[in-house]
Amino acid sequence: MSRAGGALLVATAWAVQAAVAAATPVQVPDTLAQRLQPCTACHGAQGRSVDGAYVPRLAGKPAGYLFEQLLNFRDGRRHNATMAGFLADLPDAYLREMATHFAALDLPYEPAAPRRASPEALARGERLARRGDATRDLPACTACHGEAMTGAQPAMPGLLGLPRDYLIGQLGAWRNGTRRATAPDCMAEIAKRLSVEDLGAVADWLAAQPVPSPMRADAAPTQPAPLRCGSARHAR
Repeated sequence: MSRAGGALLVATAWAVQAAVAAATPVQVPDTLAQRLQPCTACHGAQGRSVDGAYVPRLAGKPAGYLFEQLLNFRDGRRHNATMAGFLADLPDAYLREMATHFAALDLPYEPAAPRRASPEALARGERLARRGDATRDLPACTACHGEAMTGAQPAMPGLLGLPRDYLIGQLGAWRNGTRRATAPDCMAEIAKRLSVEDLGAVADWLAAQPVPSPMRADAAPTQPAPLRCGSARHAR
């Protein structure tokens, strides 16, 4: 057989395979998990995030918190073009379904990143996280996010298991007004009371903490929060 004849046979075989593939419909399961595959392209398989990535974990966060953040991205209080594009035409009911799906995933966390900060910075971060600073009306992180900082139902996220750069980015965004929540925006008030050095120290310390297994949000607090927070209005 000539070289041209062999090439024609190969081309014909490829054409036949392509025609067979086109004639065989791909079966895609019609499930919420399948429809949420675009989320995992950035947030990691099943919303776990990945070590060191500048994206937060979705799996296991309180549903009320996730729902509030989806609303914030859709309605322009948080700014991310990709998130806004995904969510632009989705109704509240579907956003709540998404939040409930990811909140129900109970998956292990990656180990904490090695400590990179100085002992002095870590001590400063721990002091602010655990005790706050009464001289600046600065509450401790534990006052809202739970004693173990694993979050609190129905809408307070955990602070452990998040990358340092993500923590710094979010605290900085609240501090300069590029991240907002429903008024009264308690996190913006807190972040503006932090110096740049405070902000870095808190992020360094939180990112270095081991994550308990399993990590679950505490029950709803019985004591009032130190500041009024409008972000809990949709929680239930």
